[in-house]
Amino acid sequence: MTQTEIDLGARLDVMEAVARRAGALALRYFHARDQLQIETKRVLTDMVSQADREVEDLIRDALRTTFPEDAFMGEEYGLEPGTSKLTWVVDPIDGTAPYLNGLPGWCVSIGLMDADGPLLGAIYAPVLDEMYLGLRGQGATLNGRPIGVTERFTLETGLLGLGGNDKVPAARMGQLVSDLAGQGIAWTRYGSGALMLAFVAAGRLTGYVEARMSIWDCLAAYAIIGAAGGCTGP
Repeated sequence: MTQTEIDLGARLDVMEAVARRAGALALRYFHARDQLQIETKRVLTDMVSQADREVEDLIRDALRTTFPEDAFMGEEYGLEPGTSKLTWVVDPIDGTAPYLNGLPGWCVSIGLMDADGPLLGAIYAPVLDEMYLGLRGQGATLNGRPIGVTERFTLETGLLGLGGNDKVPAARMGQLVSDLAGQGIAWTRYGSGALMLAFVAAGRLTGYVEARMSIWDCLAAYAIIGAAGGCTGP
């Protein structure tokens, strides 16, 4: 094993441990969500709470304490530069709307990228108690068991994940749904784009489509999908 592999293995281990700690904190707030103070960002459906901020604080502090040379980018607080040419990319609670409404479709998403793109990914869904991990070129796992993108179903015979957000015009979303229906393609929406992308890596969905995603929504999942034998694109 090379020094790079040892280093990446250590980062993956830390990533998993931090994701579980972050998930436990998020889950405590989830069970007390009626007491959370909620704010809106751009529009009424784009929400943030104390839970989002505190979970990101936990992740940032843990990763920057262990790997102070790495840069860190989080949804809530933005970019903190580093010197290692590696950047952690974090969404503390992807799927805030389902989270605040008591639905299970949310997750903690932690990714690591280098100059070549997504490198490591951890997605933890606390309500489901599912941990997805991926390391470029080394495979992906779900709760410790190897996973891969589906080889059984096609776009026509399987189930496609569909996402949307306020940055995408309503007419474009409507046209996309109409086109899918016209081609007889079955689709579902589970709340969190990151989690639905993890479902792709696990072979549960044949693919996922969303017209526009922020890097913290997809970086970790892209690493896991790539490690699971899948491909991603704009």
